[in-house]
Amino acid sequence: MTDGSLRHPRHQIEEAIAADDLHELLWTCGMLHGHFCPFSALGVKAGARAMKDLEVRQSTGMEEVLAIVETNNCFSDGVQIVTGCSFGNNALIYRDYGKTAFTLAKRSGRGIRISVKPNCLEEQVPEATQLFRTAVVERQATESDQAEVRKLWAEVAFKMLDIPDEDVFHIRQVRIEVPAYARIFASVRCSLCGESIMEPRARMKQGRTVCIPCAGEAYYCLADDGISMLPPQREGDRLQ
Repeated sequence: MTDGSLRHPRHQIEEAIAADDLHELLWTCGMLHGHFCPFSALGVKAGARAMKDLEVRQSTGMEEVLAIVETNNCFSDGVQIVTGCSFGNNALIYRDYGKTAFTLAKRSGRGIRISVKPNCLEEQVPEATQLFRTAVVERQATESDQAEVRKLWAEVAFKMLDIPDEDVFHIRQVRIEVPAYARIFASVRCSLCGESIMEPRARMKQGRTVCIPCAGEAYYCLADDGISMLPPQREGDRLQ
């Protein structure tokens, strides 16, 4: 084991937050998000502001702080990278409000809620608005337009980082009711497909333990339009 391996895995992110190096944080976010865009930049910016205001340092990534995101768009990737809160470490809560906003809270219940001001992109970078509408919303861009929007979008993303927080965000202190630490559930095996299942998601059909797809039941899904109930996925696996 080398000295480097003893470092906390988030040490570079923590150092960038402390140094107000939002550009470094956006580069890191790009590894997850796949490109640079204004709303991932706003997520980075909001995450860093909340971390500093709450004087948070994520030492373990195990629910010491919680991030509550209200949208599943690009903004949330920036929040996850900077705060270290994710679905995988049980520190990310998703509320399907469709708002570009999030709350960062400590276990004490003290938190910061940051929401993006309406029309802030149009007001701060009006030159990008029409190209975004054509290339991304209407999906009518030519290949040349797509290359141009990627270039412009990256420029706009880094430009957003340098705009004062108060010009793009509403920021307020809040107190929230913090949920209990996530429970650790036992695993059981589906008697049809043989795969392991978290026990609360198992179903009993004709006296056998089965997973949701093999039971032929509807299920919740988080997709581009939020959380919805979807019909059974694999009709052929239903028990007769």
